[in-house]
Amino acid sequence: MSGHATQRGAALLTAMLAVALVTTLASAALWQQWRQVEIETAERGRSQTSLMMTGAMDWTRLILREDGISAQGAEADHLGEPWALPVQESKLSTFLSQDQQWREGDAEVFLSGQITDAQSRMNVMNLLENGQVSPKALARFTVLFERLNLPLAELQTLAQQLQRSQQNIAPSAPGSAVPQGSASASSSVSTTASFAGPLMPQQTAQLVWLGLSPASLAALQPHITLLPEATPVNLNTASAEVLSASIAGLDLASARQLVQQRQRGPWTSLNAAQQAMGTSGRLLDEQQHSVRSRYFEVHGRMRIDNVVQQELALVRREGGQVRMLWRIQSLMTRHTTPLQ
Repeated sequence: MSGHATQRGAALLTAMLAVALVTTLASAALWQQWRQVEIETAERGRSQTSLMMTGAMDWTRLILREDGISAQGAEADHLGEPWALPVQESKLSTFLSQDQQWREGDAEVFLSGQITDAQSRMNVMNLLENGQVSPKALARFTVLFERLNLPLAELQTLAQQLQRSQQNIAPSAPGSAVPQGSASASSSVSTTASFAGPLMPQQTAQLVWLGLSPASLAALQPHITLLPEATPVNLNTASAEVLSASIAGLDLASARQLVQQRQRGPWTSLNAAQQAMGTSGRLLDEQQHSVRSRYFEVHGRMRIDNVVQQELALVRREGGQVRMLWRIQSLMTRHTTPLQ
């Protein structure tokens, strides 16, 4: 009798183990399937977002191109032009529904963005002139640092490190040219350059490489830029702080009055700006001041339900051509509550 009970207990235990094993395998398979679906959904969303953002960037380039070739855009660039108007958050899924491609329950897609004049800020590259630190540019940046109560020692370090960075990317001397087919020589040159000094940054966020502290960089961000070449400040789009720093002898209060004055009508030429500024206008320089711009920053923001994707791009306009120089895509962020 006890033998039959033992057999029944073993059979029951075996059945329970079999059920547990099947359940474990089924759970693992279900989890793997769920994971694949989530990965596919994320990849599809990332791909769709990238395509839509690329379309938005092309649209902004078209706006800048049309402004550049129009008669009005040929005179001056100012904040009253169409490119300067920000695009408020617009519901793209509304347009999709008109094509009968959007259905109830599909993701809500919103797009917003803005084009800003990169030459409305002081260009850090102006600190260098013919490979040397420019005393005039250094004096203008000194005024800006003093206006913002920032340590001038960081400005000196920034200028010196920027000079070293530019020397690193300068062409080699004629006698030290490296044959194109020499891999070892190429590796040696790149290793030497990497240890000769700091790398040349491309965006203002990378100026910490050159000695700026994060706190100073945060204070300077609205007033400085980093462009591939030295550029003049656009007087029609510059802030009062930038105007007072870039024009010698112009105090902040007078600069704010000029900002209010140009709102009634932008300056169509440098001569018009000189007349409006009076005594301070005599110090305007065509190499340092202008009423037109070639470099623009494009800020794009895509929201799909609670997932937000942002991009920043720098474009250069040459006549009827608008070329993208770089494009940065930020990490996707997820909000726990819907954005308003």
